[in-house]
Amino acid sequence: MKRFLSTTCSVFCVFWLSISSSMGQATLEARCGGLAQTDFSRITDAATHINRTSVVASGGTLPAFCKVEGYVFPSVGIEIRLPLGNWNGKFFETGCGGYCGGIFAASCDEPLRRGYACIASDMGHKSTALDAKWAYNDLQAEIDFGFRSTHVVAVAGKVITEEFYGVPPSRAYLSGCSTGGRQGMVEAQLFPHDFDGIIAGAPVINETGAGLQLIWTIAANLDEDGGQILPASKVPFIHKTVVARCDKDDGLEDGIIDDPRNCRFDPAELQCGFLGGDDCLSKAQVEVVRKIYSGPHTSAGEKLYTGGALPGSELTWIDAYISRDGKPSVYNHFISDLFRYMGFMPDPGPNWSAKDFDFDEDYKRLGLMEAIYTGSNPDLRRFRDSGGKALIYHGWNDQSVVPLNTIDYYELTTQTMGGLESTQDFFRLFMIPGMEHCVGGPGTDAIDYITAMENWVENGEPPELMIGAHLKTQKSLGQDYLFPLAKGDIEFTRPIYPYPAVARYRGEGEVNDARNWQRKDP
Repeated sequence: MKRFLSTTCSVFCVFWLSISSSMGQATLEARCGGLAQTDFSRITDAATHINRTSVVASGGTLPAFCKVEGYVFPSVGIEIRLPLGNWNGKFFETGCGGYCGGIFAASCDEPLRRGYACIASDMGHKSTALDAKWAYNDLQAEIDFGFRSTHVVAVAGKVITEEFYGVPPSRAYLSGCSTGGRQGMVEAQLFPHDFDGIIAGAPVINETGAGLQLIWTIAANLDEDGGQILPASKVPFIHKTVVARCDKDDGLEDGIIDDPRNCRFDPAELQCGFLGGDDCLSKAQVEVVRKIYSGPHTSAGEKLYTGGALPGSELTWIDAYISRDGKPSVYNHFISDLFRYMGFMPDPGPNWSAKDFDFDEDYKRLGLMEAIYTGSNPDLRRFRDSGGKALIYHGWNDQSVVPLNTIDYYELTTQTMGGLESTQDFFRLFMIPGMEHCVGGPGTDAIDYITAMENWVENGEPPELMIGAHLKTQKSLGQDYLFPLAKGDIEFTRPIYPYPAVARYRGEGEVNDARNWQRKDP
């Protein structure tokens, strides 16, 4: 169906775009109002109702658009933005973050600026991104969050777009990070005909596995009374020591650890002597750091996940793993909710706490619900054969979704799909040195993934490298960069090559200019 729409629209969309200027904004504004009276209840697998529509005038960097709000049965809230007068003939769906529960409409800003019809959803429930009570023994809500909502939103969004413009979109793309990254991988595995191109950042490929890593990290820092063993005040010292040890592994001292897997650092080196002091750790604190790096294990040492937070990520532990005031951290609440209301069947409920997880037994129970959430199938033949392209990116300093699981999945996929070369024909991974969760960190995080994907899908130009920029003022999670970037806003640039290739400084020229770096293959 995806290829049929693209072929059909190659003729009709060109015709529509050629007459769109004569149609005029007034005509599209009238069509916008008409969508509210249109019956979308017969969309196959995605019965949809429009609650309201409105015309939003151009402002700032955004063009004028028709804003459509509604839901897909039974309760998947949607908002679609349809540009007036500058539609590029294509469709875009954006992912959400955390537990979703709200419509991340701002994630449509960049696609809308480029002329896309863009849709976002709440993934089937109303909450905050940190709250999971909506899932409490509610299987329909969990199915919507796990895999259904992203698909039915794509189906409904394309029909609404065609109703508005008179022709189907010629191309369809999905982009998201974190939970949004998982949405992308689930689509490639279960619904390979929905999208021509998928951009998946820091994907939560294994929902309960990622939760297992985080609950291990939280529990590792709690004493018998529930207090923190390692305080936030000790973390900058740990980070400074790690960077001093491993920063130069890539041949350049720039505050960025290129590949933390090569960092040889033993936390025991920081253990205090007889006199103690501020710049050292107690034996118990050393053990906490070691556990954070290692990831979850049974009491017998059996590894339960692909790893923990990596060297260089230490500053991100503050607030996430370790609170500044000694009270439960942000992730203590966030990830405890996963196991209270989503991770088990039946759910244990609000009285469950991080200290209740039995690492010798409870991991065996997670398969019941992981079957709903998982995005870990490495068999992407149907997506490949449909002509789809996928691009994963992940920051090495990510503390929320630790990167080793993404690498493990990608390497397993290359084995399944016939090797690295054949896999890279349609699926590429980019590891970003120094980047934190989706954005931020000492590395580069402003990267034009959309243009890279468009060139791959529409021009047959696979991304051999992408240029990452570190801006003088970085965006926060949930905010988008505006491309092309203003040169005066850029502090430095680096080339990012498809994994497993890395970038190395040539040894001469301005180090902050990506043009003075080159590719190195393992």
